[in-house]
Parts: sequence; C-alpha cells; structure tokens
Amino acid sequence: MVRGIRGAITIDANTDKEITEASSELIQVLIEQNQIDPDTVAQVLFTVTEDVTAAFPAKVLREFPGWSLVPVVCAQEIPVPGSLPMCIRVLITVNTEVKQDQIAHAYLRDAIKLRPDLTLTNGQ
Repeated sequence: MVRGIRGAITIDANTDKEITEASSELIQVLIEQNQIDPDTVAQVLFTVTEDVTAAFPAKVLREFPGWSLVPVVCAQEIPVPGSLPMCIRVLITVNTEVKQDQIAHAYLRDAIKLRPDLTLTNGQ
C-alpha cells in the first residue's frame, strides 16, 4: 500500500540555518512517529512559500543514514494571498501496511494552523 505522510513547519527567518534546522526537525519527527525505513520511501516532495529562498530543504536528507538514494525534489508553492508565510511543507510517499487513519502527520510551530485536525504532535 502506498501512503502519503504530510508535514509542515514554519521558520522565523529566511536563512540557510533556519531552513536546514526546521527541515531536519520536521523530517526527524515524521521518521520517529511513523518508524519510516528509507527503503520503503518512494519519494520526498518539499514545497516552500515564496519567502523561503535561502536554501533547499531537501539537502537535510543527506544527513539521515540510508536516505541519500531516496528521490527528493523541492518546489515553490503557488503564492496565494493570505497563505501562511515562511512555511516548509513535506510529503513523504511510503510503502506501508499502516492504515490511513494511523499515519502520524506533523504540523509544527505556526504550521499547526494548516491542519490541526491531522497532526498527532499537537503543535510541538
């Protein structure tokens, strides 16, 4: 079964350090909560709002053991007026037998506003 694991996090400043640290935190939470084995991952898609330009969030996956061969892409989101600023989103496509309602999505910091109904982390 192929499932999508979603997450998002906001940053305070458009810097390489902020983007890298926030992306790493988000990925770490998703890996731990869902016990993701990189061999089961088909792809990882990162998107960012138009005000996040200092670094590619995807580069953090190089730091996680076993993740260097997983296909990863970054994209900029459609700049919809009134959307949540300074936001990094991720979608991990994984092969799993876990039921849809048992997937642990993570919306951290101000990103909890995006999908408070989905997050199991309660905005950590």
